[in-house]
Amino acid sequence: MSMESISDIWIGRPRPNPAARLRLFCFPYAGGSASVFSTWPHQLPPQVELCAVRLPGREARMSEPPFERLTPLVRALATGLAPWMTRPFAFYGHSLGALVSFELARELRRRGAPLPRRLLVSGRRAPHLPISDPAHDLPDREFLSWIRALGGTPEEILREPELLAMFLPILRADVAVNEAEPFVAEPPLECPISAFGGLADDRAGRAELEAWREHTRGPFTVEMFPGGHFFLRSARDLLLRSVSAHLDDVLRALPA
Repeated sequence: MSMESISDIWIGRPRPNPAARLRLFCFPYAGGSASVFSTWPHQLPPQVELCAVRLPGREARMSEPPFERLTPLVRALATGLAPWMTRPFAFYGHSLGALVSFELARELRRRGAPLPRRLLVSGRRAPHLPISDPAHDLPDREFLSWIRALGGTPEEILREPELLAMFLPILRADVAVNEAEPFVAEPPLECPISAFGGLADDRAGRAELEAWREHTRGPFTVEMFPGGHFFLRSARDLLLRSVSAHLDDVLRALPA
């Protein structure tokens, strides 16, 4: 059995592309799963293979406990994804996924492993900025009100006790990954960073996205799209058009 088949518990490929010159690893938001990105490959450059990251506690990995802290998750990802990083790659992460992808890039650097050619971060303030309203330790009723305010969780899950009992521990664990560990400063990354945000997202406005600039020595851009925190749904086509343009830039820079 190949190393890739052993490690594919971490990766879903909605549209396998053995001839791809670039892999795009996509990291979901809190409570999200790999299926969030299932339709994306059809709107990406043909030389890109999308690799959706499968986190424990959901979908095919429902029987596994979710990670509750950032550092152990990032270390597990660095090991689990290593067999897939044999060709050039980029990272895209939304909200929690933006933080995870950034910290994974720093962990890869510490290991002397290959680094992403571009980091695409979406819907999250820069990691060094404090979170003003941490939610992972809130009582259930207040935590659910906080989740409803974000607007990304289907109401049928929040209203159905059995579904909620399954979903709530995963969501709490993800929010703890996002909030519970203090940021540790390190030198900026060498790879370019592109930040995306929703014009109506009061959790990650332009100023909070601009602050990502200090985490790269390379080029940096910010783009804003119509919608709130989950603009990756409401403005998906616009977002994917921009993501594709950034990936085309990466492809042009690769050796022939």
